[in-house]
Amino acid sequence: METLCGQAYGAKQYQKFGSYTYCAIMCLIPICLPVCLLWVFMDKLLVLTGQDPEIAKMAWRYGIWLIPALFPYSILQSQVRYFQTQSLILPMLFVSLATLCFHVPVCWVLVFKSGLENTGAALSIGLSYWLNVILLGFYMRYSASCEKTRSFILKDVFSSVKHFFRFGIPSAVMLCLEWWSFEILILLSGLLPDAELQTSVISICFTSSSLHYYIPFGISVAASTRVSNELGGGNPEAAQISTIVVMLVTLAEAVIASVILFCCRHIFGYAYSDDKEVVNNVAKMVPLMCLSIIMDSLHVVLA
Repeated sequence: METLCGQAYGAKQYQKFGSYTYCAIMCLIPICLPVCLLWVFMDKLLVLTGQDPEIAKMAWRYGIWLIPALFPYSILQSQVRYFQTQSLILPMLFVSLATLCFHVPVCWVLVFKSGLENTGAALSIGLSYWLNVILLGFYMRYSASCEKTRSFILKDVFSSVKHFFRFGIPSAVMLCLEWWSFEILILLSGLLPDAELQTSVISICFTSSSLHYYIPFGISVAASTRVSNELGGGNPEAAQISTIVVMLVTLAEAVIASVILFCCRHIFGYAYSDDKEVVNNVAKMVPLMCLSIIMDSLHVVLA
């Protein structure tokens, strides 16, 4: 969507911009169905890969309760790109803050007071996503700042499907391969001796890398919007300058984050666990994490 909507907005083709947005929503919702089917049989698939049956059962139960979050998430991602491409950041910020204020107490009640425990966390995610979608939808429908871009031509929505998948499938494959590489490591750690320790260490490293990932990801989204707008407006030189600037900013941020993480490697694990063995093993993994953070940050921006 960054590519299609960004260029349409830069070229002031506002109806085409709206058509691309609704096309994305229309295409993403059916894609959720095979993912739901995969989650329904997740326990059997995990057991087939050699995972502990009890852990597999817990993961399956969590996945089942997470299914209601999948559909609003697909809509939300389209809405986010819709607002980002127009540089409408403040509405998303305020809606996200409102959703956070809703999510924290609801999650606490569902996890600790309702008896649902971890499945309550999954359910609260779904409720929060739906709230986010509804609030952004209201803003999109009634705000004057979206007046030009919320309209669409039904014929263009269907004719845009081919363009959407032409850009979307390679991007999705690229992102899936990136994220699956981390997930496969977690699955493989469950097959190692002392699986509980190894899984804990890998999960901590994965979670930490994921938290940092959103910094270069946010920068890359801003860069993608700027580049696509400039290209749509016929300014390739400005797009090239934006790319160079964002690469330098991302590299500087990744190096600073890696240096701080490396200096704190012996105490970093205590943020997740009080187990001395876990903390020591995390410290051994930190140098590799630092290298991964730098390379992953550059990859996110280039992608």
